[in-house]
Amino acid sequence: MLEQLLAGALEDAKARRERRSYAQVEADALQRPPALDALEALAPADHMKVIAEVKRASPSRGDLAEILEPQALAAQYEAGGASAVSVLTEGRRFKGSLADLEAVRKAVSIPVLRKDFIGEEYQVLEARASGADLVLLIVAALPQETLVRLHAMIRELGMTPLVEAHTAEEVARAVDLGAQLVGVNARNLSTFELDRELFGRVADQIPAGVIRVAESAVLDVTDVERYREAGADAVLVGEALVTNDPIATLASYLSV
Repeated sequence: MLEQLLAGALEDAKARRERRSYAQVEADALQRPPALDALEALAPADHMKVIAEVKRASPSRGDLAEILEPQALAAQYEAGGASAVSVLTEGRRFKGSLADLEAVRKAVSIPVLRKDFIGEEYQVLEARASGADLVLLIVAALPQETLVRLHAMIRELGMTPLVEAHTAEEVARAVDLGAQLVGVNARNLSTFELDRELFGRVADQIPAGVIRVAESAVLDVTDVERYREAGADAVLVGEALVTNDPIATLASYLSV
């Protein structure tokens, strides 16, 4: 599944590049105002930080919410106390777009993450050109050489890489990379099965000073409490927010 998602994302990026050249998107990226400091926004605090996600659908759950105005939802997230907003820009299975990212960027003053299947420099430039402050890099999707190269490029553009791991080995690769923001996703992107205990097993591998983000398997406040006890500084949540009252749900999470 992960291979298919990455291949589709790269194919779609190639189609966009035919309409908007690498040079054009690079120029647009360099003209953007500086990216917001996501590490400061997500720094450990006396409560759980939340990266709230604009998420219409997923391969594992199908359609979740229509979300006609992603900017309005993102504004609710910010008003509710989210530290950052994640925007899915993959169109085939998650029904997102770069237009969603651009709309959200205009609507909020907190960092915005481009969440997609990133495998080449053009996509990184698109993220910055559309106003992203963070870019997701999935360790399982990339050879280490590519991971190193894209991680460096994201930082050179002033953005923050969120390096996502799904196994202990991938956490080690993220640490070797020098990642300052490491996400541990309980959902295996090859099988889409959930491992609710994964974060607790690998959290100790993430060095002090690195921000730890727990991803997936968050349905209610008890899941957030479990992640907090295991050492998470932040949780990335989509489904639970788009299928419930986002303000009330955020309030319960931020109380942890």
